[in-house]
Amino acid sequence: MVKAIGAICGHCAQPATLEAVTDQPNPADVDAFLDTTFVGEDAALSAALEASDAAGLPRIAVSAQQGKFLSLLATAIGARRILEIGTLGGYSTIWLARGAGSDARVVTLEAEPLHAEVARANLDRAGVGDRVEVVVGPALQTLPSVNGPFDLVFIDADKENTVGYLQWAVRLSRPGSVIVVDNVIRDGSVLAPPDDDPLAKAMRAALDMMADHSQLDAAVLQTVGVKGWDGFALALVR
Repeated sequence: MVKAIGAICGHCAQPATLEAVTDQPNPADVDAFLDTTFVGEDAALSAALEASDAAGLPRIAVSAQQGKFLSLLATAIGARRILEIGTLGGYSTIWLARGAGSDARVVTLEAEPLHAEVARANLDRAGVGDRVEVVVGPALQTLPSVNGPFDLVFIDADKENTVGYLQWAVRLSRPGSVIVVDNVIRDGSVLAPPDDDPLAKAMRAALDMMADHSQLDAAVLQTVGVKGWDGFALALVR
């Protein structure tokens, strides 16, 4: 178990003493509790993950809590047109489509034909296939054919091209649109990206772009759980 060394006392500004140090739960166990409490059993989502595993897709889908966050965000902002860059097996797509509602439209871009095939089956099984368009091909090649504006854009694709995806996301948005980028912390490596870590360097460049962009007002939420230490960047388009 992880020891909470240097934890802060809840009722004072002084560091907790060694006597106050206690064992802390595993973040993955906390995620399991949260999933049971706030998500529960969901046959369509479970089937989507199982089908993705059976097809050999990488296990890099968002967590259930992250998916629920995306769904609630879509509902909260009244998103009717959503763009997702990076479909994988359609797990996050299901969450987005559910949150937006039956009269919404989701366009999701996927580079790999096999992933797109699995995603389409998962979306149909979840009952949202009729509101989702899966576009197959490298996103930087298919984005020019996509028509905006979108109310919500979720970027969770190959990290090296994130800056390019962000540029397109802004172009395909309107004032008031929300852009979400996944995997922006990468175990803290974005603080000082190693020369041999192109993914961390790419995400640092994306964060710098979001911070400096005249049309974006952004913040980052660090996350810890079954997916490890990572985070979402959330930007409001001005």
